[in-house]
Amino acid sequence: MPGNRFLAFDIGAESGRAIVGTLDGGKLSLEEIHRFANEPVEICGTLHWDVLSIYANVLKGMRAYSGRFGDSVDAIGIDTWGLDFGLLARDGSLLQNPVHYRDGRTTGMVEEVARRIPLGQLFQRTGVSLWQIASACQLLALRLKRSPILENAGTFLMMPDLLVYFLTGVKRVERSNAIHTQLYDTRNGIWLDEVFEVLDLPRSIMPELVDPGVIIGELLTSVAESTGLKNAMVAAPCSHDTGSAVTAVPGQGDDWAFLSCGTWSCLGSLTKEMVTAAAAMANNFCNELAYQSLFLVRNIMGLWLLQQARAAWQKEGRAFSYQELVELAKAAPDSDTLVAPDDPSFLAPADMVESIKAFCIKTGQTPPEGPGPITRCILASLALCYRHALDQLSEIMGRRYRVLHIVGGGSLNTLLCQFTSNATGMPVVAGPVEATVIGNILVQAVARGYLKSAEDIREVVPRSSTVIKYQPQDQTRWEDSYATYLRLVGH
Repeated sequence: MPGNRFLAFDIGAESGRAIVGTLDGGKLSLEEIHRFANEPVEICGTLHWDVLSIYANVLKGMRAYSGRFGDSVDAIGIDTWGLDFGLLARDGSLLQNPVHYRDGRTTGMVEEVARRIPLGQLFQRTGVSLWQIASACQLLALRLKRSPILENAGTFLMMPDLLVYFLTGVKRVERSNAIHTQLYDTRNGIWLDEVFEVLDLPRSIMPELVDPGVIIGELLTSVAESTGLKNAMVAAPCSHDTGSAVTAVPGQGDDWAFLSCGTWSCLGSLTKEMVTAAAAMANNFCNELAYQSLFLVRNIMGLWLLQQARAAWQKEGRAFSYQELVELAKAAPDSDTLVAPDDPSFLAPADMVESIKAFCIKTGQTPPEGPGPITRCILASLALCYRHALDQLSEIMGRRYRVLHIVGGGSLNTLLCQFTSNATGMPVVAGPVEATVIGNILVQAVARGYLKSAEDIREVVPRSSTVIKYQPQDQTRWEDSYATYLRLVGH
């Protein structure tokens, strides 16, 4: 077998993929062998993830691998989005399909947490600003409703850990995802017993924590027989997709920032230690984990706005590809109309297009009309939001950044990349597109001993990836737009 082969599952809020990675001569090549939709399901007013469908597609991906490459693989790794979890009964059975973080059950939970523990004190321990969609808020909502699901729970597992459990029978939570729960002590790498106590949550359901870059276990016999993979081990990558993506950013030195761009946009930079300055909390920055590193990051609503606008047009019978929308936006005239991507009205709207128009009317702007102008409004607003977050990050870190690396699917959006370079006034390096998968696979390679460190990973990435560089344009116009954006955010 040439090189070493790995199987990565990268599962996002819209879709999931099985990718084979071959590491040979210090260069990684990728091949997608299975892709599937990940569609939430509403049942009796509650929005769920269909975890059994997700797992069935993981098995399909493994069968596709064995059909192509035989019964041996160096390792298997899974990354997903953060926040959401499954609860197992004491006998190990799944109690309920995991609930989607956009479900309305967490409304008011931030205020309820704040009533029990000062949010500043919580930030000092976790390094993470509290969102109402945090795992702790989801669990607290169950507690306050006296949910029998929580009463009968024996084990808490986050989404990637739940899928690993289905494959191996091993119950563990990997740290890059644990940090998003608001129940994790980031400085000491342990569960925060005091927060469980003040929120009246069962500490006993939390399993052992593991670092990325270790082997979790072998496949269950039934799984091995079902998939044809007789010689396979499951490794822990950075199981939170942003952690995997940041691990694969090809930055050099310490004067670069990154933007992991997908459904969510995550803008930040690597840090040597946890950052708990008041300004970090005030501006909703969080400390998160990549492989062998912390990073400070702000989560921004991201291309969710465009995804949902596209879905609204599809309901009207107008189906557009993302590239078609970008071309329509390029042809649309310049406009001063902007939105604030993180406005709560965009979190889970019934119709994103109507929500954008309503926001514009509320803020005294003329709403954009048609797919081209609306797409242009979304992309320009995101670029300016990135500028705002980058300015805040620079102030918090006391660091001036010389380049912004954009990784993930958003790096393919040429108009967004150019707008971001214009808005920030700095060069943008777009790529690798598959940063999350690359990070996932190369940390698996560490778990198997083929690579030794984060530095080894960052040496492999440039040899294995294509990047595109953008230079800022129209600086005067974009400075004027930024002033407008700041007034809009203030409004």
